[in-house]
Amino acid sequence: MDDALDRTDFILADKSGTTAKRSILRLPLDRINWVTSSFLIVTLVLTLTTVPIYLYHFGLDWFQVALFFVMLAACGFSVTLGYHRLFSHITFQASWPIRLFTLIFGAGAFENSVLMWASEHRRHHKHVDHDDDPYCISKGFFYAHIGWLLFKLKADQPYDNVADLQKDRLVCWQDRHVQSIAVLVSFGIPTTIGFLWNGWQGAVGAFLIAGVARIVALQHCTFLINSACHTIGRQPYSKKCSARDSLLLALFTMGEGYHNYHHEFQHDYRNGVKPWQFDPTKWIIWMLSKLGLVKNLRRVPAEKIRLAERETRDFNVICRP
Repeated sequence: MDDALDRTDFILADKSGTTAKRSILRLPLDRINWVTSSFLIVTLVLTLTTVPIYLYHFGLDWFQVALFFVMLAACGFSVTLGYHRLFSHITFQASWPIRLFTLIFGAGAFENSVLMWASEHRRHHKHVDHDDDPYCISKGFFYAHIGWLLFKLKADQPYDNVADLQKDRLVCWQDRHVQSIAVLVSFGIPTTIGFLWNGWQGAVGAFLIAGVARIVALQHCTFLINSACHTIGRQPYSKKCSARDSLLLALFTMGEGYHNYHHEFQHDYRNGVKPWQFDPTKWIIWMLSKLGLVKNLRRVPAEKIRLAERETRDFNVICRP
């Protein structure tokens, strides 16, 4: 009863003019997450302004292009293979060199530590499309894509859903030092390599292209999974939530675009379950298993997958006008 009274008082107060708050896209300006917002905005502005200026004066050589894609692959697959499929969903087991590599280069994506990333992602799966979903698409495309990072609408959630990861010494080490690791990987390594290649000019170019621009590109590819993968594509396996499969989005997300399958069978190490589907993360995991670096790859039985497809087709027929 007291809780109900509290909520009523809040609603009445909210309707009064004295408590009106300024907002943008219905998100309150007084809840801006200044640290995260500043980083996201500054890196984007540098990418759109300083990077073109550098290219205008010094051009673009093969070394800068190669370094950009090497860093993009190292950090990107560390997120999809490591943060997502290994640590968040435990779809396979990995030896310590693979775990350490993905923890170090995953930090270079500037998407925080594995503990925080996995906790938020597990919460997303548990509450998908509902209020407790950290990047709920029901709150709009902008919110699901980046708004949830720019605006801190809720207090920090406890790590009560990642107790298993808190027992991992490497994961806890990364959580304690994630910002230092991120700066070293994203800026220190490419800048140093660029300097060794072509002095200060190469260092500045590597900092801007393989560092700043690569961070922006990788982050927005990741953000597409939270936004576009819940908006664009087909739903061949389930209608239970908004998640969708899209080849186009798989091309931009290293195979993570088959999101409808993933939400229905989240403990499968594959997202693109069909042999012809573009899922390089799946292929890398499979190759690492052949090298003995990972093991116990979890797969959903083929009959269970066919049953989900058949039930979804039947549902579509029944609901067809």
